[in-house]
Amino acid sequence: MDVKVLGAANEVGRSGFLLNCNGTNLLLDYGVLFGRRGTPPQYPIHVKPKDLDAIIITHAHLDHSGNVPSLFVSGNTDVYATPPTFDLSKLLIEDMLKIEKNSHPFDIPELNNMMKNAKEIGYRQKVTKGNATFELRESGHVIGGSTVLVESEKKRLFYTGDIKTNGSRMLREMDLDVGEIDLLITESTYAMTEQRPRKETEKELIEFANEVMDRKGTLFIPSFSVERSQEIACILRSAKFKHRIIMDGMALKVNEIMFRHPDYLRDPKVFSDAINNALSIREHSERKRAMEEPCVVISPAGMLVGGNAVYYLQQLSFNDKNGIALVSYQGEGTPGRKLLETGKVSSRGKDIHVTAEVKQFDFSGHADRNELFDMIKQIKGNPKVCTVHGDTESCEMFAKEIYEKFGLETFSPKANDIITV
Repeated sequence: MDVKVLGAANEVGRSGFLLNCNGTNLLLDYGVLFGRRGTPPQYPIHVKPKDLDAIIITHAHLDHSGNVPSLFVSGNTDVYATPPTFDLSKLLIEDMLKIEKNSHPFDIPELNNMMKNAKEIGYRQKVTKGNATFELRESGHVIGGSTVLVESEKKRLFYTGDIKTNGSRMLREMDLDVGEIDLLITESTYAMTEQRPRKETEKELIEFANEVMDRKGTLFIPSFSVERSQEIACILRSAKFKHRIIMDGMALKVNEIMFRHPDYLRDPKVFSDAINNALSIREHSERKRAMEEPCVVISPAGMLVGGNAVYYLQQLSFNDKNGIALVSYQGEGTPGRKLLETGKVSSRGKDIHVTAEVKQFDFSGHADRNELFDMIKQIKGNPKVCTVHGDTESCEMFAKEIYEKFGLETFSPKANDIITV
């Protein structure tokens, strides 16, 4: 097995790995890295569609799925993923194309061609292509999210994609029963970070929500539309939160997709109960009316870049009764990061100080340092380990520590590097 690193090398974004199993070529993910405002998106190293025997998408997030349609300008390769991954990938890629018109080397026809070549598979369902057999396993990261296990001529590779080993309220824990491995490709996003226990974070969010309600304010929770919005709704419902919960934006379309795939949820009843008890806002005229009494508003975008979040931010930021709970990662250069660091938002071309109370809560969908080391401890065999999908420091330090702790041969590869087992 040769693995060529196409992206996600010392960076988070544009994941892509080309696996050559003695002549059979499998492409694991093919994503996008969004530039800062005004800079074009970046993609993994180019591969020729005619050289591929199969494409495997671990999950729907655009840094893993977003560039797959570029392979269908003229190609017709089989694409494999779970049913929720295809539904969500289509939704997110359509949204990306709508927002970033003409920024990408493909459009809706190529996305439609990708979907025509979609081969839906469930977890632990073996697929054989040429010299290789592969299957997907649960990752705990996002609905339908997967790790990939590949076997070829007695060599076995395990690619984590993105993982949350303990899962969440929404998702079961990661499936680590993978047998002996020869090569592990692992994400390193939070390899240098210890996250607070999720229960503590949930408790603090509930306390903050109740404080805002007690002072007759509105709590705005800008949240990623996939998973995070639904998780927050479940947390509030489980805490028997007495006030109204409003959901808006693309999260509503994601809710519909998740209802179609209950088998991929930890507890479908908890999910349906939370969503059915929230008020869905579908018309602009409903928004203002909905906030006339104390309530919680859950709406994308999680980093306050566009979406209905902009409307709520303008409406709620300048009243000290209100609160803003940031529950998603805030990328550099985003309005969410600016709000955290400066306490200001842009309104009508000016930076204005926010008087609403702003708090950040860590609800990461990624495994932290302790979970990552625990995962490696459970991997059987004596694998080479490839650390990817993290900044340079995370990838390099994680590789060094794995070597020191476990004595395994490690790599923090650069784009274009080839690792052989």
